Amino acid sequence: MPDAFTHCADLVRATDRDRFIASLFAPAQRRGALHALYAFNSEVARVREVAREALPGEIRLQWWSEIISGERSAEARANPLAQALLETIERHALATPQLIALIEARRFDLYDDPMATLADLETYAQRTSSALFALAAQILSGSDAGAVVEPAGRAYALAGLLRAFPLHAARRQLYAPMEVLDRHQAHPHDIFAGRSSAGLKAALGELRDLARRHLRAAQAKMDALPPAAIPALLPVALVRPWLDRQERRDPFAPAELPPWRRQWLIWRAARHPARIVG
Repeated sequence: MPDAFTHCADLVRATDRDRFIASLFAPAQRRGALHALYAFNSEVARVREVAREALPGEIRLQWWSEIISGERSAEARANPLAQALLETIERHALATPQLIALIEARRFDLYDDPMATLADLETYAQRTSSALFALAAQILSGSDAGAVVEPAGRAYALAGLLRAFPLHAARRQLYAPMEVLDRHQAHPHDIFAGRSSAGLKAALGELRDLARRHLRAAQAKMDALPPAAIPALLPVALVRPWLDRQERRDPFAPAELPPWRRQWLIWRAARHPARIVG
């Protein structure tokens, strides 16, 4: 249904500009499916902002789980995003357990409980970011390109969470694991008060180093990436510049790349795929 996929494209353009730009390098006949997947991801990633309270957020996430499980067919037909997503899942044989696991991971976003361990953070990154890259690669190439997307997705998630650190701190959320903060004697009450410290800088530096290790792991496996899947991975080209900019700034200072530069980095990576992780 063209109107449903147009709705998805508009949503991605408004909420995930980087992935929308990247999708323009995909074959035209695959873009609608990418937009449906990315629009779904935007919906569940923004559920805290949209719902504002945990209970409405839980209800919304549960609704999406039931849509994907086929329990709300009438409601799915009435919702353009749900309709486009279900058609995409069927056409490209996307793994519904992977989508449901992504939704379940996003329940963490609804609450103010801190991320406990580095292993918890890695699992969160795998189930959200790596899974999304794998599903996009599946749409484009028929393969989930797991050898590359697993570490690339983790690097992308870590860089994104570090980029959002000031926002999360302002609303008393901690994605930086307590295990890492404790190791560097960085205290949550200082973070929530907006006070930087040597310990906090060291803790965030450790997470940046981890993101760079994942990026190097992806780089070592780029030969395994099917050429058709390249557009799915283009947003990863932003990871290294994001990390470099964060390293030079105070943890609470915005470290965003301007839109023109993000678009140029994606375009350059599309022309020279080694630049995705290079």
